[in-house]
Amino acid sequence: MTKKFLRGGFTTGAAAAAGVKAALIYFASGEIVKCVEITALDGTILKIPINSVEILRDGVKVEVIKNSGDDPDITNGASIFTTTKKISGNEIIFRAGLGVGTITKSGLQLPIGEPAINPAPRQLIKNVAAEFNVTNLEIEISIPAGVELAKKTLNPILGVEGGLSIIGSTGVLRPMSEDAFKNSLVPQIDVAKAAGYDTLIFVPGKIGEVIAQKLGYPAEAIIQTSNFIGFMLEAAAERKISKIILCGHIGKLIKVAAGIFHTHNRVADGRLETLAAYAAAEGLNSVEVQKILNSNTTEDATKIIAENNLERVYKKIAERASLRAERYIFGEIKISVILVDYAGNILGSSEIEQ
Repeated sequence: MTKKFLRGGFTTGAAAAAGVKAALIYFASGEIVKCVEITALDGTILKIPINSVEILRDGVKVEVIKNSGDDPDITNGASIFTTTKKISGNEIIFRAGLGVGTITKSGLQLPIGEPAINPAPRQLIKNVAAEFNVTNLEIEISIPAGVELAKKTLNPILGVEGGLSIIGSTGVLRPMSEDAFKNSLVPQIDVAKAAGYDTLIFVPGKIGEVIAQKLGYPAEAIIQTSNFIGFMLEAAAERKISKIILCGHIGKLIKVAAGIFHTHNRVADGRLETLAAYAAAEGLNSVEVQKILNSNTTEDATKIIAENNLERVYKKIAERASLRAERYIFGEIKISVILVDYAGNILGSSEIEQ
């Protein structure tokens, strides 16, 4: 039987960065290129085709067609336009064009009023600019189809109005077929065990990975789980791992405290409800509990916790997540939990005394 390997792709952020690079090549040499090479934030080299280059009076407009590979991404095939202009001063300014949203609620990675171009894509674009020693640019990103596509996402609920977010943690888009993706995660455990590690640090995303590294855990023992925390716990138990530390954003790991082990928001949610319940158990009054329930995101709700000096609730949540995770695998592995926020602060932990 022939094994099918799923094709990877690139994120909207990488598409935008490629458009900026094509523009900067034109600024530098007058050359109109058909393809550019960029380095993703994880070191992966991406070769991205350029669909069109339009020379404007005051800049360059580049079109890149989004290629998601075999990932079921709604932006696959969409045109990503970047209009790059040189400006006076010494900064890179980002603008939201047609189909790219604007942040209207707190609790996201960007302040209210900012274009919904997330920090990682901004860094990817700044890295491209640094290749040309350029620090004075205005970059507008637009996705004409984004106005309609955004209606099929959670953006309107989260407070991203007017279109899509430019997202991606590295620039590389890896196939998300669930079975294939889950099976691609398991070898991380085998490699770590073969290297002699019997304590593993499970992280559902980049935020947890960064914190784990800052805490001094060895990179070879840090395991990406994505949303499949329960599946990966079972895989670790099968391999007789002794200890696991779950380290990640509270918005993901608070679900484990509620007994949710597939953490994609379309499978199960309850982040705010869980936080509200634990805060109420610690004495938060009903008015403030309702504020948590009305919050836009978990990150946003942490401000209410801080205002009421209830930070101790995070340790309770971490301890319950630890207990629930150990029960999930019938006590075969000792499990600790570290909860962090977007800024990388440790909110609560069953692993570290605070």
